[in-house]
Amino acid sequence: MITLKNVTLRRSAKVLLEGASVTLNPGEKVGLVGRNGAGKSSLFALLNGNLHEDAGEYYIPAQWRMGQVAQDMPETEQGATDFVVEGDTQLGAARAEVAAAEATEDYERMANAYTALHDAGEYDAAARAQALILGLGFKTTELDKPVNSFSGGWRMRLQLARALMCPSDLLLLDEPTNHLDLDALVWLEAWLKKYEGTMVVISHDREFLDAVTNVTLHIDMGKLVRYGGNYSKFEDMRAEQMELQQNAYSKQQDKIAHLQKFIARFKAKASKAKQAQSRVKALDRMEKIAPLLSEADFSFEFKEPANLPNPMLSMQGVSFGYPAPEEAPKGTPPTTIVHNVSKSVLAGQRIGILGANGQGKSTLVKTVARDLAPLGGEVTEGKGLNIGYFAQQELDVLRPDETPLEHMIRLVKDMTTAGKIAGQQTREQDLRSFLGTFNFSGDMVKQAVGSMSGGEKARLVLCMIVWQRPNLLLLDEPTNHLDLATREALAMALNEFEGTVMLVSHDRALLRSVCDEFWMVSRGGVEPFDGDLDDYQKYLLDEAKRQRELAKEEAKAGSIPAVAAPIAVKSGPSSDELKKWKKDLAATEARMEILNAEGAELEAKLSTNPHPSEIAEAGKKLKTVNAELQKLEELWLDLTAKLEV
Repeated sequence: MITLKNVTLRRSAKVLLEGASVTLNPGEKVGLVGRNGAGKSSLFALLNGNLHEDAGEYYIPAQWRMGQVAQDMPETEQGATDFVVEGDTQLGAARAEVAAAEATEDYERMANAYTALHDAGEYDAAARAQALILGLGFKTTELDKPVNSFSGGWRMRLQLARALMCPSDLLLLDEPTNHLDLDALVWLEAWLKKYEGTMVVISHDREFLDAVTNVTLHIDMGKLVRYGGNYSKFEDMRAEQMELQQNAYSKQQDKIAHLQKFIARFKAKASKAKQAQSRVKALDRMEKIAPLLSEADFSFEFKEPANLPNPMLSMQGVSFGYPAPEEAPKGTPPTTIVHNVSKSVLAGQRIGILGANGQGKSTLVKTVARDLAPLGGEVTEGKGLNIGYFAQQELDVLRPDETPLEHMIRLVKDMTTAGKIAGQQTREQDLRSFLGTFNFSGDMVKQAVGSMSGGEKARLVLCMIVWQRPNLLLLDEPTNHLDLATREALAMALNEFEGTVMLVSHDRALLRSVCDEFWMVSRGGVEPFDGDLDDYQKYLLDEAKRQRELAKEEAKAGSIPAVAAPIAVKSGPSSDELKKWKKDLAATEARMEILNAEGAELEAKLSTNPHPSEIAEAGKKLKTVNAELQKLEELWLDLTAKLEV
C-alpha cells in the first residue's frame, strides 16, 4: 500500500501539503481532485519519485513497477508500433539480456535469458501494442508510420499507449483524456476498468472519473481527505460535510457571541467576576470551527444575439472534405469525407455532433465555420449570421507574445474593419472590465499569453467569442483544457444562450447538459441519432470490438504485420502474372505452415524445463523462426492484395 503520514510538501516557498496523511490500498482506483494550484501534480511528483517530502513519512513498496505518461513531445522517426512496444520496460530489459547472453558462451545465462524473454511476452508484443494504438483511434494504415509524422495530439496518444503497454503495479495518469475524442475515451475507460493494479488519475471529466475510480482523494487547504466512492459520490458527501460544517460554525458563532456578551456585561462586577472568568477560560479552550471557505466560483454568460435568423443556414447536397494539396500533381481530386448532406440548422437548436474518429465531425464543423469551402452542393446562410467558432486547435491561434488586452484590442479592430461591431463597448477600460469577468484581472491583462496555462488560454478564447455576440456557436472540443468549475460554467452559459449551438465534445456531461438532439457522422453521411449517449457509447464499444476482430484476422503467429501498401495496377494483371502469384502464394502458405508447426514444437519444448544448453538452442531457433515468419506474412499480404485486384 501507499502511505503518507504527516507529510509536508513544498514547491519553492509555497506549502502545498502540511501534515497530510492518507493510505491507498493495492488495487484501488483513485481520482485525485482539487482546485488548480492545490498541488495535484506535485503529489504525482512525490509518487513517482521526482519530488521528496519536506517532512513526515512517505512509503511506497520498493518492488512496485510504475507506469505513467511521458509529458515530452516525441520527435523520433521510429514507427508507431515499435515506439509503443518500447514502453514495455520489462520486455526491453529481457531483450537486452538476450543480446548480452548471446555474446557469451554461458549456456545457462542464455537459457535464463530466453525464458525471461518468452515470459515477458516477446512473441505477442507487437499485437499488444497495436491493439492499444488502434483502440486509441489510429487507423491500421498508421501502425508503422513514423512518430514524428503525427500531430502533437496524436503523438500524445502514442505516449499514452506506451504507458499502458508498460506492465505496472501503479499507474499514474495526469489528464489522460485531453487529446482523446469520445470513441477513444470510451475505449480507454473499458481498458482501465480491467486494469488490476493501483491507479491514481487527475481528470476534469466527471463522467470519466465516475466510470474508472472507486476512491476520491481531495486536496483541500493543504490536507488530503479520502472519500470512498467516485466523483459524484464525493460531491454528495462533500456537500453534506460542508452543510454540517456551516451549521456547526454558525452555532459556535452564536455561542461565542453569547459568552462574549456575558463577559463584557459582568466582568467588572465582583459578584459575577468568577463566573465571567470561567467563561473567558471556556472561550479560550474552545476549538474553533473554521468558517466555510468555498472554492472561487467562475461564471459567465453569452450576450443576447443581435438577431436570430431562421434558419441559421441551409445545406443542399453538400459534400465536405479537403482540396488536393498544392504540391499534388495537377488534376489530383479533392479528398471527400462526407457526401450529399441536405440539412437545415434552425434558431435555438442545440445539436451534439457524434461520430467515430476520422468520420468527419471536425470537417463538418470547419465547413460550416467557413474554414473549409464545401466540395459540392450549396450552403445558404441566414441574413445576419454571426458565427462564434472554438476550434480544436484554437489555442494555437493565440499569439504567445501578446497579452489578453492586446488580443481584445486587435479583435475590436478586425471586427470594426469587417463592419461587425454590434453595440459592444470598445474603450480600453471597457475591454479590461470585460476581461475581468473571465478572471483576467489586475496584471493578468498584460501578461504574455505564451506564459499562461492551457486553461487560461481557453478562457481567453471563450472571452473573445462571447464579446463578439454570436448567434451560432460552433464548438469543437472546447473543454480540453478547462477545469471542472469552468466546464460547469460553460454548460450553464450554453443552456442560457438564446442562439444555436453545434457541439463536438468527448465530455459526456457537457453533451448531456447542453444538447437536445444528436447528428451522427458515419460512413460518409450525416443522419439523426435517435438514441441517447448511453446508446452511442454501446455503439462505440461494438465498433471497437469489430476493429479488434478485424485486426485479429490479420494476425499470424502471434503478431500483427504491417499493413501492406496498396498495389498500383495499370490495367489488370496478365494470366501469366496471376499464375505466378498463385504459385508463390501456395509456396508461401506451405512454408508458413511448416514454420508455425516448428515454432509450436519449440515453444512446447521450452515449457518442459529442459537442460540450459537445450533451452538456449531452442530459444535461438525460435527467434529465427519468428523472424522468417514475419517476412513471409508481409509477402503473403502482398500476394493476396495483388490477387484481389
